[in-house]
Amino acid sequence: MHVEPIDRVDNLSPETFREKYLKPRKPVVITGLSRNWPALTKWTWDYFIEIVGKEKVGLYNHNRADAHTPVNGYDEEMYFSDYLQMVRKGPVQLRVFLFNIFKYAPQLVEDFTWPDHLIKGLLKKYPMLFVGGAGSVAHMHYDIDYSHIFHTQFVGRKRVLLLENKQSPLIYRMPLTVESAASFVNWHIQLDEENFPALRYARGYTAILEHGDTLFMPAGYWHHMEYMDSGFSMSLRALDETLAGKLKGFYHILPMRMMNNFLIKTRPEWWYQYKRKKARLNAEKAMHRLQQTGLS
Repeated sequence: MHVEPIDRVDNLSPETFREKYLKPRKPVVITGLSRNWPALTKWTWDYFIEIVGKEKVGLYNHNRADAHTPVNGYDEEMYFSDYLQMVRKGPVQLRVFLFNIFKYAPQLVEDFTWPDHLIKGLLKKYPMLFVGGAGSVAHMHYDIDYSHIFHTQFVGRKRVLLLENKQSPLIYRMPLTVESAASFVNWHIQLDEENFPALRYARGYTAILEHGDTLFMPAGYWHHMEYMDSGFSMSLRALDETLAGKLKGFYHILPMRMMNNFLIKTRPEWWYQYKRKKARLNAEKAMHRLQQTGLS
């Protein structure tokens, strides 16, 4: 796989952001976007324990979904305070995914500034918190609502790998899902190109996010995230400005997800195997096309 670093900039004018990153659908890390946010120093493990610790959260483990796991189905529940006390101490594979902490502590929205100057269509009811222990992994996927994402890292470091949505066949996208059949765990050390040979032809972007970094991920981008340290981050979402993007989001959230969950419920083992078989067939076709056109 060919991987290049994601552009890093301190700040961007709205015009430069739109022309260089939004229109061409290219990711960028903006290091200065959150510089004046109170959240940068105010949001700590102890602060979250104090204000939201009594709420229960769904937790996701390190394992890939099995034949019986519905889309976005969590693995266990825990009080947020107990989870944070555990995760802050060191390596923990459990992570919190898409937690709307602002539902329970609406005052938190006063601690950051929405990037209205860069993009329209921000979904201001749905800022989301992500928490993970050192070593935990968000396996390769793209967001089902097909939104643009501004992902700001607060505590800890996170290694990210991004790929455009058009790379889907080469990274073994499974039908009716936003998931890859391939494993990208420790991809930066050794990628499993022996079992997934089409990965050799994929082209991606990478970065390590640190305190205060904001990653802009265009709609539909595949992303694999590994928590290098225990930490947390926040995602702000914006609707795709195009009609095609909005229709894709609707299709993914309703008919596609419903059909996938229906098959998981009614024919789990057959559907589990079929998705992986179809992903391999599509990858082989994509490899063959590239080989025929000499773009390998």
